[in-house]
Amino acid sequence: MELTPELERFVGLFVRWNARINLSAARTSEEVTLQVVDCLALLPYVEGPRVVDVGSGGGLPGLVLAIKVPDLRVVSIEPVHKKAAFQSSAVRELGLRNVQVLSRRVDPTIDTGFDTAVSRATFDLTEWLELGRCLVRNGGLILGMEGREQRDLPLGAERIPYEAGDRTRAVIRYRP
Repeated sequence: MELTPELERFVGLFVRWNARINLSAARTSEEVTLQVVDCLALLPYVEGPRVVDVGSGGGLPGLVLAIKVPDLRVVSIEPVHKKAAFQSSAVRELGLRNVQVLSRRVDPTIDTGFDTAVSRATFDLTEWLELGRCLVRNGGLILGMEGREQRDLPLGAERIPYEAGDRTRAVIRYRP
């Protein structure tokens, strides 16, 4: 899949920073591009305008979503300071006006009322879907990402498979 120039700039920044600090196990442009493409699988399902990305690491998927959908207002919550610092730098360098980066743990007592909550490779899927319930408004949407190993899903959750290169993955869509 070919990336937009904005996403290519993001990949370049990610690779440069990742050489100095550990943002991800992905080291090459090709590996980071695969992770970005993986995040793009969420696009058809995100509802806005307020989106929270919990444990966003190097901005995957939060910054990717913000780049692709400028009308979203993305709050990226990342407790590891160096990863949040990367995101803040990327927001400045890419001129993203629709992202707020918070360098702290998610707090379900104050991080509430979002239209969509997303998380990728941060929590056990069942744990994430339960936490996500606290973060979204009534009728809001929780999105998770599933790798090869499929989990039992709560009633009402939907598994939407997609191809990512030579791998099959799934978006989990849950509206509690």
